[in-house]
Amino acid sequence: MTTDDTGGLRGRVTRQGEEAIGKVAQGMLENPMVNRALTAAFETRQRATRAQELAMGALNLPSAGDLERLTRRLRSVSQRLEAIEDGLDRVEQRIEEMGSTSALDRRLIAIEEVLARLEAAIDAQASAPAAVASELGERPETPAAASASAPGERPAAAGRSSAGKASARSAARPSRRSATPSSS
Repeated sequence: MTTDDTGGLRGRVTRQGEEAIGKVAQGMLENPMVNRALTAAFETRQRATRAQELAMGALNLPSAGDLERLTRRLRSVSQRLEAIEDGLDRVEQRIEEMGSTSALDRRLIAIEEVLARLEAAIDAQASAPAAVASELGERPETPAAASASAPGERPAAAGRSSAGKASARSAARPSRRSATPSSS
């Protein structure tokens, strides 16, 4: 015999065997006695499963269905936790990219130094006219002298003392303390 004959023979035997098993199964299912026996077996299995669930519940033990629901829930929570961890990793990377707190502190100190230099320059310019006047030997005009020299005209600095000028100057300039961001 060649391989074609054995393949053909094997295929024919397999088909005949499947047909025979199909006819036997069909005959058994059509038999009312076998049909009732199968139905009774399935019903008994369902009752036994239900009784087992009730007994397990009475003993406060989880059933197979409970364990399956718990397993699905744990998988869901695990996936959510992984998503949260990924988000935290991204936030951590962004924070590292922005720089450390010491870099921010150095930047704030540099800004405060620039503000201090600007304040010093403004104060120097504000005191320059008084210094020039004192070098020339002239006296700055007092409110009384100003009102005597120009009757009917109101002097620009009338009623304001040197302390009043300083407070007006400091009110126009923002304080360093309020300019720095708070750490809240």
